[in-house]
Amino acid sequence: MLFNSYAFIFVFLPITFVVYFFLNHNRLTELSNAFLFVASLFFYSWWNVSYLPLILTSVTFNYFIGNRIAEARREGGNGVSPKSTMLYGVAVNLGLLGYFKYSDFFISNVNIAIGADFTLLNIVLPLAISFFTFQQIAYLVDTYRGRGKNYSFVNYGLFVTFFPQLIAGPIVHHSEMMPQFDQLKNKLINYKNIATGLFIFMIGLFKKVVFADTFAEWVYYGFSGTEALDFLSAWATSLSFAFQIYFDYSGYTDMAIGVALMFNIVLPINFFSPLKSRSIQEFWSRWNMTLSRFLRDYVFHVIVGKKRGKPIFLFSMWLTFVLGGLWHGAAWTFVFWGLLHGSALVIYYIWKQYGIRLHAAVGWIITMFFLNISGVFFRAGSWDEAMRVLEGMFAFDKIILPTQVQFDNNLGIQFGDFLPSINGDIWTAIWLLGAFVVILGFKNSIEKMREFKPSFYNFVFMSFGLIVGLLYITKESEFLYYTF
Repeated sequence: MLFNSYAFIFVFLPITFVVYFFLNHNRLTELSNAFLFVASLFFYSWWNVSYLPLILTSVTFNYFIGNRIAEARREGGNGVSPKSTMLYGVAVNLGLLGYFKYSDFFISNVNIAIGADFTLLNIVLPLAISFFTFQQIAYLVDTYRGRGKNYSFVNYGLFVTFFPQLIAGPIVHHSEMMPQFDQLKNKLINYKNIATGLFIFMIGLFKKVVFADTFAEWVYYGFSGTEALDFLSAWATSLSFAFQIYFDYSGYTDMAIGVALMFNIVLPINFFSPLKSRSIQEFWSRWNMTLSRFLRDYVFHVIVGKKRGKPIFLFSMWLTFVLGGLWHGAAWTFVFWGLLHGSALVIYYIWKQYGIRLHAAVGWIITMFFLNISGVFFRAGSWDEAMRVLEGMFAFDKIILPTQVQFDNNLGIQFGDFLPSINGDIWTAIWLLGAFVVILGFKNSIEKMREFKPSFYNFVFMSFGLIVGLLYITKESEFLYYTF
């Protein structure tokens, strides 16, 4: 089920909200949590009910392993090693993720390497498996480290499956989520939270259906075409994807935060104006912040261990991002994207060590240039697609401007149809310019949410945004991060 669907907005969300708070009003708090758990499973199974047993098995297994780790720690081992149990649990989780997400990738590469013809399994990737796997790995590791607590099965299951964040994040931490489900004040309807939640939900919906879905068309034609791209068409393709994925994923996160807040649950911030960043390090402190936190705490720290020295530190940082690229998808283009970002962070770290400073505007331009180049590999379905777009981005001899701006020149600039190879026109340029203005010239959604107060002005603004967003829902369009 999609947030940007009439079924979710007008049926699932209202019914779930009413039933949940009705049960709480009658002091059936444990039953209300159980209901929210079941409702979240229903939300998940709406996509494909055949994978409902998978997520239930995963939740049950990890809850049991977590308890075994905690018991082994309390009893001083008693024949059971907490570390071995934790490693076993992590291995099973990674094995499950590997089977569903990387089996065909592995088989196809073996076929290429040794000239074999092993049949691909053609496994359909279960929705959200990467997200709920990461969350539960963090829970097992923290339990081993003594940071976990005893939770009921319902609360643990709700932590994993809570429908606002289940499908595409944010990647939530057990210590910041599960206590909220038991706080009595959260069982009462909070009208300020409802108003604020609707406000941030409206912003997210507008981002998704108005901005992201508009750019999606030019991205599709830019990457899926076969003819060579001219300079401006290639850059319009790359920039459109940069804006599409930002508005798509940050829009989803805004909607998730808004819906959760209606239930008095606070989700962590996941985006904070990342395209304003003036360095690659700043970008990763603003983009997909919960993924960055997970990679830092549960991948980088594990790789670097207790080792000391700058080479080990830099290699661990680089390898963390290579693995982060592989997490996004089973393709060498994702691995290369991770390699690029890991290398950029290493270069930036060394750059800082020499005390070299750039003007803020120069830093922003370099960062945006790098994000657009590396983003081509993130979006491309193959190396050929990536090379086709990149060649166009450096085709300085193929600059085609619209005939409306024709002028005498000695630069070899051509005039004619504008952006025809991506099914674009002058409005494409206007949308791109508008996106820059919105991103760079206005406060982000989190800043707006923090300063939100119920008022007539905000009511009119929110109503207008919701109406426009609802009118733009003409078909169900999948969020980009559903595929990760």
